[in-house]
Amino acid sequence: MNDYDKPVAKPSVVLREEFDDWAILFDPETGNAFGINPVGVLVWKRLDGNHSIQDIVKELNDTCEGVPEGAEEHLSSLIKDLVEKGLAAYDTQRD
Repeated sequence: MNDYDKPVAKPSVVLREEFDDWAILFDPETGNAFGINPVGVLVWKRLDGNHSIQDIVKELNDTCEGVPEGAEEHLSSLIKDLVEKGLAAYDTQRD
């Protein structure tokens, strides 16, 4: 992974927003579900192939309070988990 890699949500995965801005990601192809918190919802909505991890961290810092210093590492870990579960992938094409 490098600075140009842009995570992309798997198109068939359904985001179902629940109470208090929490959500469930559901993959109808596998039947797998994955719960995400409100920050995870914000991140998921940016997995469109247009935003790098650095772009998403910048937006988090600009719009959220109390973003920890290690946010980029946490975000990378979340996206890695989503990729391993088959819910997302990387668009490695450079602009």
